[in-house]
Amino acid sequence: MMKMALILFATLFFSIAGLVKAAQAENSKILVAYFSWSGNTRGIAQQIQQQTGGDIFEIVPSRAYSTNYNTVLDEALRGQRDQARPPLKNRVENMGQYDVIFIGYPNWWASIPMPVATFLESYDFTGKTVVPFCSHGGGLLGQSVAAIAKLSPNSKILEALSVHYTGGRSLNSDITAWLNKIGLGK
Repeated sequence: MMKMALILFATLFFSIAGLVKAAQAENSKILVAYFSWSGNTRGIAQQIQQQTGGDIFEIVPSRAYSTNYNTVLDEALRGQRDQARPPLKNRVENMGQYDVIFIGYPNWWASIPMPVATFLESYDFTGKTVVPFCSHGGGLLGQSVAAIAKLSPNSKILEALSVHYTGGRSLNSDITAWLNKIGLGK
């Protein structure tokens, strides 16, 4: 009898905890911020925005990167080596209203592009939930999540999503599964 009561209590507890977590996620104000050079990350960001209902914001450096792939690789490496913080063309007007901030970027030299570093250093992420997502050509997340955690030290970092190039046909379902896994699915 006692064992059955404990099982019933545990089931009830976890059901209520799940409902509370879902309600909290539903009431969270979400921003999907991203930097995209080739458009791959933009497509992922748009899918995340559609599935979460959050606002979307493109991180745009004041000076555009080269459109030539080999040249942009050199620019990215030089920026990382110099720990550059390129100025951005735009700002989130009221970052304080957001509880959850998705941060999207291509994997450049196993880390984040420097415009993303500028973005992260431009706001106070204290108490916010930061959710990285990355497009890559084979380098997965590299050291990008560690870089984001270092630049937003007082935030909660959730499990990142790593997408090979555009994500292909399974992108939508992969994002759904990931959002559900991290507790931000609808």
